[in-house]
Amino acid sequence: MKKKILIISGGISKERAISLNTGNQVAQELSKNNYKVKLSEPNFKLFDNIKQFKPNIIFNALHGQFGEDGYVQSILETTGIPYTHSGVIPSAIAMDKVLSKRIFIKNNILTPKYFLYLFDKSKSELIKLINRKIKFPVVLKPINEGSSLNVFICNKSNIFKKIELLKDYKKIIIEEFIPGREIQAAIIGSKKLGAIELKPRRKFYDYEAKYNSKARTKHIIPVDLKKREYGNLMFLAFKAHKLIKCRGVTRSDFKFYNGKFYLLEINTQPGMTSLSLVPEIATHCGISFIKLIELILKDASKKK
Repeated sequence: MKKKILIISGGISKERAISLNTGNQVAQELSKNNYKVKLSEPNFKLFDNIKQFKPNIIFNALHGQFGEDGYVQSILETTGIPYTHSGVIPSAIAMDKVLSKRIFIKNNILTPKYFLYLFDKSKSELIKLINRKIKFPVVLKPINEGSSLNVFICNKSNIFKKIELLKDYKKIIIEEFIPGREIQAAIIGSKKLGAIELKPRRKFYDYEAKYNSKARTKHIIPVDLKKREYGNLMFLAFKAHKLIKCRGVTRSDFKFYNGKFYLLEINTQPGMTSLSLVPEIATHCGISFIKLIELILKDASKKK
């Protein structure tokens, strides 16, 4: 008998539309394969839906703040029902770019140089700090957003204009810009799933490049790497996955430059849409979309 799966999608983050897309596509695939499925928003009706539907597993299809930062995970823990992807602490660490970078650095995983900026310096002080610590160009990014939302590559001429756009965040990361190839690697449970290279027509693989089909980012799979390089890439992705104690699927985003891999971040709830990378990597490895979902569900069922 097929299991009952409650899928949580939507939410209030800036990635709501992506979450709804992920939830709908997972629901359609499960329904086609005779699972009993119910979609729910993470709102005041969530506990009623759980109580009435009595799911075997909860599929967390939320993205962004409150969905993959440990918040909803702490709520799901109270239900006693297995849920997909990483738990409370790993989700919180992975979503916080400063915490995760500290772990990468401590464990000898290359990551771009950075510093935390609290909007507390004059223009001249900030320029001096960047020149001393990083050099231009730099990357500005919020600490806890996903999908490359509000990420900007800046030089001296436009940095303050972009900083102004990020003031609502109160604190951001200013990071060394690493040129080179964009390569992303996926892990599921204890399995090294595979990797994909991205060649965006835009300046980098930003939100538009990820979710706007008209942006036409080129996906390259298999990735053109030497065997030793590919092995190192997957080793690093697996190492990051295990260091943060992630579960289910993760996707680690790398830059490959001068023969070295720089880990930008690890995503604990990568998208599962028609334009998403993990399903594409899985398909290349001979794992169908439904099989991928079932592997995620199987991993969730081991939690309790």
